[in-house]
Amino acid sequence: MEQLTQAQKGFHILAKPTGPICNLDCEYCFYTEKEALFSGNPAFRMSDEVLESFIKKYIDTQRTPEVPFVWQGGEPTLIGLDFYKKVVQLQKKYANGKKIENSLQTNGTLLDEEWCKFLAKHQFMVGLSLDGPKFIHDRYRVDRGQRPTFHKVMKALSLLKQYRVEFNVLTCVTKESSKFPLEIYRFFKEQGVRFIQFIPIVERTSNTEAEGWGLRHAAPSSPKQDNVHREVTAWTVEPETYGDFLIQIFEEWVRKDVGDIHVMNFEWALTSWLGLESNICIFSKSCGQAVVMEHNGDVYSCDHYVYPSYKLGNIVSDQPDEMIDSKEQQAFGASKKADLPKECQSCEVRFACHGECPKRRFQKSVSGEPGLNYLCAGYKKYFHHIHPYMKVMVQLINNNLPASMVMDAIKSPLVIKM
Repeated sequence: MEQLTQAQKGFHILAKPTGPICNLDCEYCFYTEKEALFSGNPAFRMSDEVLESFIKKYIDTQRTPEVPFVWQGGEPTLIGLDFYKKVVQLQKKYANGKKIENSLQTNGTLLDEEWCKFLAKHQFMVGLSLDGPKFIHDRYRVDRGQRPTFHKVMKALSLLKQYRVEFNVLTCVTKESSKFPLEIYRFFKEQGVRFIQFIPIVERTSNTEAEGWGLRHAAPSSPKQDNVHREVTAWTVEPETYGDFLIQIFEEWVRKDVGDIHVMNFEWALTSWLGLESNICIFSKSCGQAVVMEHNGDVYSCDHYVYPSYKLGNIVSDQPDEMIDSKEQQAFGASKKADLPKECQSCEVRFACHGECPKRRFQKSVSGEPGLNYLCAGYKKYFHHIHPYMKVMVQLINNNLPASMVMDAIKSPLVIKM
């Protein structure tokens, strides 16, 4: 049987219509500083030529019946609503019988009734960045005038619910916010949020390579690099504290909210316990099938690897499937598995982690081998803790019963043993 290429298996292009430009000034953001890499294109606005090339080629080269478009930034609403009206028109023009899906990741501060009517009409899924209650959210998520944004985001949340726009909340977990897991989780429940994703903030201070580009965060290093720069920023979450953060929320979720509140971190774990291929790149065996396209059409290996050395081509002059199948991108994707330290290769929770994101693999293992994930201790603690509950949910699902019945099973000490 002929082996499928990476592109034939399906791939994703994350599009940034305004590049790294944003109306907020979140101190922990790793992407807005990338403005320094595109000084030759001060407009930071995707042209009609780039947009049409992207939509046509992306649809044409996808072998799947559904084509997911993801619009991100910076802040993608800065380009204006007319841009997305054009997006929908072009998608209809080139759909060729395929189902088109759109997702928009936004800080929410520019959403109004007109935006929400459009998003609802065209069934956009919205990812809303909200870090928790006001005292947590406003710690880092401020505008360019250093003014808090919590109330603007809450207004956006209310509008999304009012117009029945499908949405989930993306929450960044910093060193400070990791100390308030239940306050954050219960706040979301009170606000009627049913889909939540927690994103650990892990950034290193600038290294020599990044300083050469005028960046304040370190550029990714090879996992096998022994003398890698390891100093993290003041807001970087601590490994075991992040594990405890997930565990405390899991303990409440698994007893009260399974089937009602969807915490994506827990659903990703369940996928692994079911023996299925992870549907998120950080926990996959390999990566490389989720690339990013900047506002000028340049395509890079990953959202976290937008640096000159990881540029694959340009959407106007190159074919997306050929960039995905290029030697450079294949090597990039394969290195995630190939560069795992021996400690990871023999780890009992490797099936759920696979070394997580290569960007965070800058620590040394107990034996001194480079390439260990910074969050390793936290993930081990978390995965070991949820193991007995995951086993019960797998058994329920395999018997055609809802995973939510785990909440009843927990009440019997004979069913779940720690």
